[in-house]
Amino acid sequence: MRLKTFVGPLVAALLLTACTGEEPETSAGSKGTVNLDIHAWVGYEAQAAVLAYLLERELGYKVNKREEKEDQSWRDFEAGKVDVIVENWGHPALKKEYIEEKKVALSAGLTGNKGVIGWYVPEWMVKKYPDITDYRNLNKYARLFRTEKTGNAGQILDGDPTFVTNDEALVKNLGLNYKVVYSGSEDALIKAAQNATRNRTPLLMYFYEPQWLFTKVKLVKIALPPYAVGCDADARKVACDYPPYLLDKIVSKRFAENGGKAYELVRNFTWTNDDQNAVAGAMINEKLTAEEAAARWVAENKIVWKDWIPR
Repeated sequence: MRLKTFVGPLVAALLLTACTGEEPETSAGSKGTVNLDIHAWVGYEAQAAVLAYLLERELGYKVNKREEKEDQSWRDFEAGKVDVIVENWGHPALKKEYIEEKKVALSAGLTGNKGVIGWYVPEWMVKKYPDITDYRNLNKYARLFRTEKTGNAGQILDGDPTFVTNDEALVKNLGLNYKVVYSGSEDALIKAAQNATRNRTPLLMYFYEPQWLFTKVKLVKIALPPYAVGCDADARKVACDYPPYLLDKIVSKRFAENGGKAYELVRNFTWTNDDQNAVAGAMINEKLTAEEAAARWVAENKIVWKDWIPR
């Protein structure tokens, strides 16, 4: 049905609703703004891009994205500067402070991703040194991992110091002749893994899944002492592997109470490691922008996301 141009927008909207039984299409941003923080790994950015795309294109919200450190995002819940952290890796201390004590945030449910953190070496090293995947054998291979920054100790390459890590405590408590060196970013870890694989140079690194890199580079996880509930309760005494992580979404209490359909979409969102890697891989391997990769995933996976959209 085509409305004449002299009909005012409000009258036109009412007529359209009356004649078709459908709500008029809402322009982007007219329903409000969602403040969504971006953390420093590509999987997070991929998930944030899909959520932002759906918030804007399907629900008519404006999305403000801000790059921020994990711990700062949590602090900014109280100040109202952030509404959503789309992928949270545990952080029990932060949950206790901001969810249980200050009551300014809450979990909006699982993302569907299964997170793994650990130590990894390139596959070629395992083929050459088959017993290297047992942490009890790492000391005899420490010389392979020495760098200018570690002297006579081997190097364990970590990422950003704000990432979830127990590595310094693990080195000390397991009696390992290693030193943790922080590369500063996920990108630096990825480049180190690619170089170590291409040039067959030794590398022992902190890393995690889901991660698109595993579709391109073969890495093998080191077997640390098995995780048991409570073995990491005291950060100074940790001597066990990282727990399996069921990643969740964290939102401000204010957003949960007043975010309307935007909050419902965030709460309903759930996908798989493969879904995330598809978007992240397109960003890295095909040089798509986050929005372009999200748009393609949305176009190809309506069966996945259609039930996330609140009615």
